[in-house]
Amino acid sequence: MTPTTCSPDELRTLFLFEKLDRSQLETLCENGHVELIETGPVYAEGDDATCFYVLISGEMVMSKLSGGEDIEISRTSQPGVYSGAWQAYLGERAAQTYPASARVLVPSRFFVLDADVFGRLVREWFPMAVHLLEGLFFGNQNSRQIMDQRERLLALGSLSAGLTHELNNPAAAAVRATASLRDRVSHMRRKLGMIASGTYDHETMASLIRLQDEAAELVAKAPTLSPMEAADREDELADWFDARGVAGGWDLAPTFVAAGMDVAWLDKVRAGVDDDVLLESAIRWLNYTVETELLMNEIADSTTRVSTLVDAAKQYSQMDRAPYQRADLRELLDSTLVMLGRKIGDLTVVKEYDPALPAIPMYAAELNQVWTNLIDNAVAAMDGAGTLTVRTRREGDTALIQIGDTGPGIDADIRDRIFEPFFTTKPVGQGTGLGLDISWRIVVKKHKGSLRVESEPGATTFEVRIPIEPRD
Repeated sequence: MTPTTCSPDELRTLFLFEKLDRSQLETLCENGHVELIETGPVYAEGDDATCFYVLISGEMVMSKLSGGEDIEISRTSQPGVYSGAWQAYLGERAAQTYPASARVLVPSRFFVLDADVFGRLVREWFPMAVHLLEGLFFGNQNSRQIMDQRERLLALGSLSAGLTHELNNPAAAAVRATASLRDRVSHMRRKLGMIASGTYDHETMASLIRLQDEAAELVAKAPTLSPMEAADREDELADWFDARGVAGGWDLAPTFVAAGMDVAWLDKVRAGVDDDVLLESAIRWLNYTVETELLMNEIADSTTRVSTLVDAAKQYSQMDRAPYQRADLRELLDSTLVMLGRKIGDLTVVKEYDPALPAIPMYAAELNQVWTNLIDNAVAAMDGAGTLTVRTRREGDTALIQIGDTGPGIDADIRDRIFEPFFTTKPVGQGTGLGLDISWRIVVKKHKGSLRVESEPGATTFEVRIPIEPRD
């Protein structure tokens, strides 16, 4: 960097300074300087913003980091173009770091002004403009914060409603099963009273107890039958009951079929009870045993489902966990799918996870919000019919997460705008237009990753790339 002479007349040729008077131009030259910068970097994104730069001659390029790559965002040789510490007039109320990187492609001359001096001069010379710019800057900042919070609350409300519904189903099933179990136990007590009265001899009683234990074991191992297979077997058992004078065979058959029992097993029961009069009583005693086991299974399944949902909610919210930690992407994606289960409904869900992908450092709860936004958009795009694909794999030194849908796609003319804040294609009142903007900031700003989309009719895929190891 080589200092050169600063001329008020030369500064006046720049559109940024053309309306300043002679004394102001002289003040700029007194407080700043003109510098010849050789080909190469001028400043780097994220460094402390110490200087305000105005291009006098040459060519410069602005770039930003995305997914570990330096992406060019503008290229210009227009004299008067400015960059660097342009927010210095806001003081400590705004982040004073370079928002992008700058480099020159040929030796270039810049007017350079210290950031503190630039901020002071702008406040002194243009107080009304500063008030307007401050109002615009902080007003937009506050609006975005408020809308961000609202977006998060809306998402939380939607997830809470879905989780409440999902929890209610197994909880209600457990309550119903418990009530039925109480009724069955009551009937078993009455049957036990009949047994205690001496209706069965010792040998028959021992046989029934063995069959009762065997029935309980069969329930735990019962095969899953197709509706047609179950119906056929119920017909066979109902005929068997009718042939032996057991009343209500059609009501008993489904319970025995659900337990995995067939005609051969019932023949064993018949062989253990010589008296046809006692056969029906024995069948009903075993029926209560089977129903009790099935109801206990239903209660166990229901409470397990509740536990699974609670675990998913804890995984999703990262309750009792450090904000920044190494986490398994598969667990996070699965917990999000569980939380959005009600919205997903009958859509086909395809999961293709790379088992070799290691745990990576991340703000897990915030990434869960990204998955929520992307999956929610995908589900909405398919309108109740289609395939949701969630895929992970390693790609060099990054983890690639793809969330795809088979909806109508995103029009090419709006594809470049979908990550803009407040841009939405949903009807007024149905979307804030901040979901993808928030997702982009979490992925790109906070995780130094990238977020992009590929779309055509019938196939839209959002691709998130996150560094496997943290980047400075």
